[in-house]
Amino acid sequence: MAKPIAAGAALSTLPSLSSSCSELNKWKPLNSNTHFHFNCNRSLNTARLSVRAMSSSTSVLTQDQLKKLAAEKAVEYVESGMVLGLGTGSTAAFAVARIGELMKAGELKDIVGVPTSKRTAEQAESLGIPLSVLDEHPKIDLAIDGADEVDPELNLVKGRGGALLREKMVEAASAKFVVIVDESKLVNGLGGSGLAMPVEVVPFCWKYNASRLQSLFQAEGCEAKLRMDGDGDKPYITDNANYIVDLYFKTPIKDSRAAAKAILGFEGVVEHGLFLDMATAVIIAGAEGVRVTTK
Repeated sequence: MAKPIAAGAALSTLPSLSSSCSELNKWKPLNSNTHFHFNCNRSLNTARLSVRAMSSSTSVLTQDQLKKLAAEKAVEYVESGMVLGLGTGSTAAFAVARIGELMKAGELKDIVGVPTSKRTAEQAESLGIPLSVLDEHPKIDLAIDGADEVDPELNLVKGRGGALLREKMVEAASAKFVVIVDESKLVNGLGGSGLAMPVEVVPFCWKYNASRLQSLFQAEGCEAKLRMDGDGDKPYITDNANYIVDLYFKTPIKDSRAAAKAILGFEGVVEHGLFLDMATAVIIAGAEGVRVTTK
């Protein structure tokens, strides 16, 4: 059985996904104590690259370190001159940091970032990454972001960090969208984690919409709750001055496409956290290493 990736594994030097299986397995990492084996499975709709690493080292990477490796793998898709969608959240922050490092080292040049939240903009600015908005750059080459849930078809739940509207706008405008998660985010059906699926709503009569949303998913045992701020004494306010109603499901959503359409049919709903048919690739960090799944 493959072991977790050990410290020193040089994932940043991995070959590209376009390499053949035979080419991949000829590849040798910089660290001579580390061995990688690639299992390539091809089907009509999905190409999967599984990465396993074994080392004599007893130092095993933490979950955050695995996320960082996955983020750095995602940044391998970045090329000089690109317009990038910069995601929001702890995992996406690793990718933004890596982009900043490569720009400072001169390995990436002429990058423009389109941030998906105010806090991502602040991080990018601190790293010297030039920023823009969709008004100025309506076509984005690549977006990199995390996700809260990923189903077998690479559909996502996103937005528990509160940035779902801007994330969806930026990522929908991107030619490629690379998602970074850890394996705990994998579900058989969206809503299956039992954690929040966010819906951004206008503050006006939010209770009315919360009630309608809960009734919409009665079959899934849905409970709708207004998201509160860190102190819990007032509603959480998004970057767009809206509220978030979090939906909690006892069972997965039966038909996510029908659900997405129905949610947006409610007046006063701004956006929902179902990101369907948007991901180009999902990079998954887990106890046994990092794997990349593409559509």
